[in-house]
Amino acid sequence: MNTSVIGGTTHSGLQCNITDVFGWFLQVLLAALAFTCLILKRFCEPRYERRPWLIWFYDTSKQGMGALVIHLANVYLATKFQGDPCTWYIINFLLDSSIGLGIIYVGIQISQYLSKVKRWEAISFGEYGKPPSVNAWLAQCCLYMLLMVIVKMCIMLLIQLDFWDDVRDFILSPITNPKVEVVMVMLIIPFFINALMFWVTDNFLMRRSTRRGRPSDPSLMQRVKVRYRKIKKEKLDDSESDILLSADEELLGTSDCLQQMLPSVMIT
Repeated sequence: MNTSVIGGTTHSGLQCNITDVFGWFLQVLLAALAFTCLILKRFCEPRYERRPWLIWFYDTSKQGMGALVIHLANVYLATKFQGDPCTWYIINFLLDSSIGLGIIYVGIQISQYLSKVKRWEAISFGEYGKPPSVNAWLAQCCLYMLLMVIVKMCIMLLIQLDFWDDVRDFILSPITNPKVEVVMVMLIIPFFINALMFWVTDNFLMRRSTRRGRPSDPSLMQRVKVRYRKIKKEKLDDSESDILLSADEELLGTSDCLQQMLPSVMIT
């Protein structure tokens, strides 16, 4: 069955609408599920690496705002392109989740490099100072938003290629029900991809030292060694005390025997 679309309407008269009440409901549900994945990720972190809630909020809020900007841009652009909005949205989404993720990684690495070379600590992702500074968080938010704009511009240039028209006609052609198409495009496919993308991006944005394993603390190790030696010494002292006590008991026992024998000898 031919399901090519013109102006958002299929030949069978069905129409995909991602901006009606049902479409917005699915988008809110997707956002809630994605946020839940980030909460789950925090509890999956080892206890010695687990971020305080404030630091976790600073890290994930940047990603949340960036994802919101990209999502709203995709929804807006999907309704402006000629063709089925659902197909244009899913194409934009898949490109953002693949090529866009690579651009984000490169941008964060450049930011980390500049923060070390130029000593711009405010743009070092995941570092907020002690105590955590709101200004550092705002600076990193602005920088991450700039990365999102660069990602969207690159994707927009890429999507101008002619072969995307063929991809658009093919990608969701087996689906003829517009509601099912919206559910697939706005919830099911984005949920699994977002879960992976959010997990990976959170690793990019969190403080680097927390991912290198448990930090070594010489003072702590020294305290452990001292404690171990103290316990070992106490055990040795206890053993020596037991030996001395046994020797004393033997001497006392011998003395008692002699005292018992002396009267009998004197009587004899």
